[in-house]
Amino acid sequence: MNDLALMPDWSALFLGLFALFAGIGELRRPGQWQLLMDELRGSPALQVSVAMIEFLIGSLIYMVNPWGSPDWLARVMNVLGALMCIEALLILAFADVYLKVLEHRLGPLARLWAVISVIFGLALIGLAQPGFMHA
Repeated sequence: MNDLALMPDWSALFLGLFALFAGIGELRRPGQWQLLMDELRGSPALQVSVAMIEFLIGSLIYMVNPWGSPDWLARVMNVLGALMCIEALLILAFADVYLKVLEHRLGPLARLWAVISVIFGLALIGLAQPGFMHA
């Protein structure tokens, strides 16, 4: 895993696994994402914690996937990392407004978003070809 050229693949694999299993979790137990949003909306400490973790992970994904790379997957992962950082900053500064908008979009369409999360996760996993897949 020391080969930095494989960082886009590893980033896509791990982010894909997260998206896949988050979607599966919501499909298995509908309403979990709504409960998560309710808890997040009610706790400033949780908002800061979630934003900090998302900012850290997003910035790491952004830094290890250079935009100037000829690898298109690195560019895609770079953009996803930047979007994660932006979302984290929105949660920090505008949690009340941002979470209302997010909940409005998520609420009635939670099942659809869960399916999209599963598909997105499978796509990222399928695009990833880390070192052990090259052996």
